[in-house]
Amino acid sequence: MALPSVVFLLALLLAGSAAGVTQLRVEEAARGGARALARGAGAGEVGDIVRRLAGDTAAAEVTLDGEWHRVTVSGRVPGAVGSLIPWVLSASVWARAEAPGAARQPRLDGASRSPGQGT
Repeated sequence: MALPSVVFLLALLLAGSAAGVTQLRVEEAARGGARALARGAGAGEVGDIVRRLAGDTAAAEVTLDGEWHRVTVSGRVPGAVGSLIPWVLSASVWARAEAPGAARQPRLDGASRSPGQGT
C-alpha cells in the first residue's frame, strides 16, 4: 500500500519540476525574443531564437503596438504527465524599440506568428 503512494508522490514531484523548468525556458525565450525585436530583428529571427531557447514545440506570437513590441511564448510541459494533461505554460514580454524606425518596419505587419510555429 505504501509503495504505490510513494510512486505517485514521486511522479507528482517530477511533473512539478518539469513544469518549473518549462516555465523558466518559456520566460527566457520571451525575453530573448523581445530583446531581438527591440534591436530591430524580424519575426522569423525571433521565432528562431524562441525555438532555440524554449524548444521546438514552443510557439511565439509577435505583437506591435506603436514603438512597443510584445512577444508571447507558449509551450507544453514535456513528459508523461504533460502528454496526458494538456498543460500549456506561457510568458509575455514587452520591449520598446531601440533601433530608429524599428516600430514602423513593415515586416511585422500582418505577421502575428513566427514562420514555422503552430499554436
